[in-house]
Amino acid sequence: MNNKLKFGLLSAIIVGTLGWIAASGAMENGSYYKTVAELTAMGDSAKEKSIRVGGDVVPGSIVREGKDVRFRISQDKATLNVVYSGKDPLPDTFKDGSQALAQGRLGSDGVFHATNIQAKCASKYEAKAPKGANEAAPATHQVTKPVATI
Repeated sequence: MNNKLKFGLLSAIIVGTLGWIAASGAMENGSYYKTVAELTAMGDSAKEKSIRVGGDVVPGSIVREGKDVRFRISQDKATLNVVYSGKDPLPDTFKDGSQALAQGRLGSDGVFHATNIQAKCASKYEAKAPKGANEAAPATHQVTKPVATI
């Protein structure tokens, strides 16, 4: 075979393989955000793919069991049980009442098995009141200069 033809075929195989790897990785991680109600409405089709689901962490629901962390998220009266089994530590902002985004798969038991958690504390991102908004208005005084005597 001609050396140029061999090089061309080898290059095509390498580029094709890299393209296939990139496409399959993008499909696996290319999940989008769902609400708890939307995830519930998906039924069994939710069990077939990686999904991101978001909601507020229900106060008092966080339970640490060895490496796993169990908690519930809710949104508009819909609640979802979540188990986080990831290798990364949970964010510092993950606590009762925080907004959480869990990525993973819905198990056949109805529990969402998360491999990644993102969280933000709503109060941390609220706008601050303008300076002096809560303070009383300062009193105005008329300042006079002493009169010099001759």
